[in-house]
Amino acid sequence: MAESVRVRTLADGDWDAVVALERDAYTGLGLSEGRAALQSRAAASPDTCFVVDVGARTAGYLLALPYPPHRYPDLTRTETARGAVESGNLHLHDIVVAPGLRRRGLARHLLHHLTATARARGDERISLVAVGGTERFWSARGFVAEPGVVPTGAYGDGAVYMSRPVAAARQTRARPSLPPPAPTLREVS
Repeated sequence: MAESVRVRTLADGDWDAVVALERDAYTGLGLSEGRAALQSRAAASPDTCFVVDVGARTAGYLLALPYPPHRYPDLTRTETARGAVESGNLHLHDIVVAPGLRRRGLARHLLHHLTATARARGDERISLVAVGGTERFWSARGFVAEPGVVPTGAYGDGAVYMSRPVAAARQTRARPSLPPPAPTLREVS
C-alpha cells in the first residue's frame, strides 16, 4: 500500500527534521544557514512555509517569504521584523526533499502548494536563487534566469536569480456534448 503524501504548514515540532534536511543538503555547498536563520525566515512569513509528509515522516520542506523583486535573503543574517511586505513577489528561499525520497514528485507537491498560496495572496511572481547547478531543474519549471542579480559568492559559485509569473488557475472550457471532466488530484493538503 502506498503511503499518503501531505503538504502542510510548517509547525514548531518540525524544526529538528527541517534543520537536519537543510544541513545535509547545503553543508557540502557551504550554504547551510542553521536553525536560527531558518526559523527567522519562517517567522517572517509562517503562512508560506511548508513541509511535505510521507506517511508519518517529514520528507521535505519549503521556506518562502515576500521579498521585493531582485532581492533575496542574506545567508549571513537572520531575518528582521520588516512588517508587511507588499512586493507582489514571493521568494522561494529553500526547498529540500530527503535524499531517499527524491524523484517521487514531492518537490512538485511543494511547488504546486506554493504556487496556489502565491495566487491566493495575490502575488504576481515567484523568485528564487538557483544554487549547486540547479538552474536547469528550475528552468524546466518555468523559471527564467536573470543573470547579474546575485553577486559572485553570495550563494556559492554559479548561483543565479530566477523568477516566473504566478500562473493563473486553470480554467476548464465547458463542452456541451461531454460531461465535465473528473477532478484530478494534484496534491494532498
